[in-house]
Amino acid sequence: MSLTQRSAVVRRLIVSPGSAPQHSTAPAVASAAAVSAVLRAFGRPPEDLPARTVVLLGATAFDGVGPAHEGFTVRTEATPGRALRRAHRELHEGTADLALVAGFGEPDPWTITVYAVKRAAEAVADGDAVLGVLDVTTPADEDTVPPLRPLRGNPRGTDPDRHRLVCWSGRNADDEMRVRDELLPMLSGVHREVFPALPATVPCGTPPGPVRGAAVTVSALAARSVHKARTTDASHPRPVALLFPGQGSQHAGMAAGLYRREPVFTAAVDAALSHMGEEGPRIRADWLDPARAAIDIDDVRRAQPLLFAIDYALGRLVLSWGVRPTALLGHSAGELVAATFAGVVSLRDAVAMVMARVREAVKIPAGGMLAVAASEERVLPYLTDDVAVAAVNANQQVMLAGSKGPLTEIAARLKADGHTVVTVPATSPFHSPAMAPASDAVEVAYRAIPLREPKMPLYSGYTGALMSPEEARSPRFWARQITDTVYFRKALDELLAADDVLLIEVGPRQTLTAFARRHRSVRLGAGAVSPILPARAGTPEADRQSVLTAAARLWTEGHDLDLNAVARLWTWSEEETAPAAPRVPAQAQAQLA
Repeated sequence: MSLTQRSAVVRRLIVSPGSAPQHSTAPAVASAAAVSAVLRAFGRPPEDLPARTVVLLGATAFDGVGPAHEGFTVRTEATPGRALRRAHRELHEGTADLALVAGFGEPDPWTITVYAVKRAAEAVADGDAVLGVLDVTTPADEDTVPPLRPLRGNPRGTDPDRHRLVCWSGRNADDEMRVRDELLPMLSGVHREVFPALPATVPCGTPPGPVRGAAVTVSALAARSVHKARTTDASHPRPVALLFPGQGSQHAGMAAGLYRREPVFTAAVDAALSHMGEEGPRIRADWLDPARAAIDIDDVRRAQPLLFAIDYALGRLVLSWGVRPTALLGHSAGELVAATFAGVVSLRDAVAMVMARVREAVKIPAGGMLAVAASEERVLPYLTDDVAVAAVNANQQVMLAGSKGPLTEIAARLKADGHTVVTVPATSPFHSPAMAPASDAVEVAYRAIPLREPKMPLYSGYTGALMSPEEARSPRFWARQITDTVYFRKALDELLAADDVLLIEVGPRQTLTAFARRHRSVRLGAGAVSPILPARAGTPEADRQSVLTAAARLWTEGHDLDLNAVARLWTWSEEETAPAAPRVPAQAQAQLA
């Protein structure tokens, strides 16, 4: 059974809402005080819980429990088993994003066992420690607590021709040279079948030093790549900010080389697509087999939902390495992905917002978008009818959008006057007045979505500044994004003025990377930018190589990554049935240590 159909227990704790157990023999009673204890069982204040958190009480005795408590829905069942099964149903019916289930009388009459239950795919994507998945099919008796089954083991693939990351470090330049001199002969002599199983970092078992090197390589080129690699002084790592691209960055097969080759990315894509209803499987099929796609990737029905899923999954992948970004910035539709990571909206609700945009966008007459190598001031005299400036991305790069006929005429006039004009892959005139009916329609739908203020700095391309709590909670603010101009350049100015940061573009095609490289801060070396995917469509191995190159950049910048998590890019595969990874010979282990 797919993870998207499973529910996972990610935390389990025994609590007592009253006096100490050793001094009480009275059974625990479901009361308002007990619900408060459940909400705080795991040390998180209620305001940090997802907006769609439901508390399910499995008890035989109730004392003044209402249908809501501290702003959260409370439901009651006769037994803990029934409460856990109801949690599973509510999570997959979409009425809850987190279920806190209280089993009263477990394991003793005076105690409560509290379970935190999530959809399994999202638990894996979020990096939760999954205790097990609920087996709600057995036993048939609903009053019995369903057993927890282990999450299926990760298949392993050890293809020696797959790229992998080799990291090393030293306390100073001389120490780094010593480590590298010990590493090189071992890489030259190691059998190619053993190469994938070598530790990801050298020396093993000691804290990484400030002088660092890294190489993304295959077995045959490992020694040469390590020998030629440049080292950096990583004493003062720049904080990380994530950039999420929007429509126009998509291409056929984008990031498909990571799917079923990395568990967090795979689970995150599946989680996002699972919330798209019947369209989810169709979008996945068109993505993985673009030659037989029913709908073209540039059609809004494919571009925006799939871009959301890919951006979201790549962001989850970077976070799984232990990276904790200090700021987020999305371009156009990418702003909704950034808002998901900032805690403004849940994954399910963010997907609902994307699908509402798509549903209304297809009702608008066909249009398009143009990228023009000119300033906003230079293109204004060319604008007619409903064509507008859709985005200001850099000093000499703007986008125009509007209905198809007027846009074609403006493109011809711009080219005749010597301007460079490139058609953006889009079939809808986003960020133009033509989209006003769609904006009004989605605002109505957005009013039913729980929206919260950001939990971390979130820069908006529509205001060019930090998103305020009032903007984040406004359905109108999110609906207007369909018609309003994107001021990415201004937002990037604000982000880079706040600190010298390492920007990571978590999306396809490197569009935002190109814009960021033109920024004065990056050109002067104060800030920096690194893409996570290739600039154009390529092989599946090119996708993995590019992601590993981004991980190498984070390592040499000075960020202490979870390299066991990074290693899944060359040791994990859902499709392969390769034998277990070969053991590293004891002599090689000793050399690496």
